[in-house]
Amino acid sequence: MTDDAPLLVSDHGAVRVLTLNVPERRNALTVPLRRALRAALETAHADDGCRALVVTGSGKHFSSGGDISSMPQNDRADARDRLHLVADVISLLIEGPLPVVAAVEGAAVGAGTSLAVACDLIVSARGARYGSIFGRIGLVADSGLSWTLPRKVGPGAARRLMLRGEIVGAEEAHRIGLVDELVDDGSALSVALERAQELTRAAPLALAATKRLLADPPESLAAALHAEETEQVALFETDDFAEGRAAFLEKRTPEFRGR
Repeated sequence: MTDDAPLLVSDHGAVRVLTLNVPERRNALTVPLRRALRAALETAHADDGCRALVVTGSGKHFSSGGDISSMPQNDRADARDRLHLVADVISLLIEGPLPVVAAVEGAAVGAGTSLAVACDLIVSARGARYGSIFGRIGLVADSGLSWTLPRKVGPGAARRLMLRGEIVGAEEAHRIGLVDELVDDGSALSVALERAQELTRAAPLALAATKRLLADPPESLAAALHAEETEQVALFETDDFAEGRAAFLEKRTPEFRGR
């Protein structure tokens, strides 16, 4: 993949890094970038050698959000195509089996906030900033933010952020639970890689089951207990559970294979 591609893909052991690569536009989510990101996520989820993902941005920013200059007016077909593309990306991040860590430097605003919040963990530089600023150009929040943000920060904080359209710094984002870990500027990617490497040591099937439970949260305790039972009974029959049990009894580190 060439350095001028809209998305750069690199492997660090079992961790795959997906780098948004439109730095001259602050990594705006152009249509080519959306297509490339969707394809890369589909490939990663199907690759047995990939155990975790990191999503980051090239240059000084994570993503400035939608590509405003090319947004359609009075063209519903084009608008729906764009939204379907980003919907596929968000679904792959949230519902896909691989854990995903966002490494955020600089701006992660608009759909950039949506993309970061769709990841399982956010490692944020202290100088990063976030905001649901869609209303500033006459649009409603998209890319799943109306679903993900209340689940991340609670309904009250989500309502305030989405209605006021305020941009918040990383310290405030961390305080309200939008950001999971604060790090020094320039170190978000290295720390995110460390967190992703930690995730690769867990049993892949167990992580995938956890993501399924979180992506479709049951509406009652009884439903939660039933969903957990369904996942757990299946996991009892896996080679990974046999390995985990044996490693625990033998006091050694397990070697999970995702089977």
